[in-house]
Amino acid sequence: MIDPATMLRLDGKVAFVTGGTRGIGRAIAQGFVAAGAQVCVNARKSDELEETVAALEAIGGAGCASAFRGSAGESEVAVAGVGHCVATHGGLDILVNNAATNPQFGPLIDAEMATVAKVWDVNIAGPLRFAQQAWAQTMRERGGNILNVVSVGGIKVSSHIGAYNVSKAALIHLTKQLALELAPNVRVNALAPALVKTDMARALWEPNEAAAANMHALKRLGLPDDIASLALFLCSDASSWMTGETVVIDGGTLL
Repeated sequence: MIDPATMLRLDGKVAFVTGGTRGIGRAIAQGFVAAGAQVCVNARKSDELEETVAALEAIGGAGCASAFRGSAGESEVAVAGVGHCVATHGGLDILVNNAATNPQFGPLIDAEMATVAKVWDVNIAGPLRFAQQAWAQTMRERGGNILNVVSVGGIKVSSHIGAYNVSKAALIHLTKQLALELAPNVRVNALAPALVKTDMARALWEPNEAAAANMHALKRLGLPDDIASLALFLCSDASSWMTGETVVIDGGTLL
């Protein structure tokens, strides 16, 4: 029998969130702490990490959060970051691959390959590196849950951000591949947002927010908390019979 009071709780769980100090990653970290989890956030800037940990502890109490600094595009960060989480919090049950980059803008056919390689390394290889370390260091023995933050850009093509869209399409397929390989003890899913009001996407919505919102059937842009709610569902027992899925959360933009 379903117990609504506990299905969306994460009590006793430990989560690691890459790109966890801003936007979607920050909202996911806050939602997880509010649901009872301990959370380790990863990002590149020390001041943002310190502020985020303080904000998380204001929600969940002292010791509920920690930070690990470094770029998700660096292999040693995956090794040491997962190790830090396990040592600090006693394990790792949930990995959220949220960190991404998008320095390429314009036709992909004209893009500098060094820039494209950077996008693909952070957005595709980065999640795989973290998944490998989560599996090797803890999830192989105790199971767990991996959530990849992709994009509707990985489902449909659009102009100007081709390298990013291709990376998210690859991450959707990587989600399925890992779900098959890591079952039955580790579930792997993805969520695919449309345009969300974050700093990373500012160039896409700030010049004309009304026009950008009008492209969505619900006539508003997504907010980080919208995405965090779905992340909580996908990482909780409420979705315990789901793996290998990419759930679109787009305000109706694909309609």
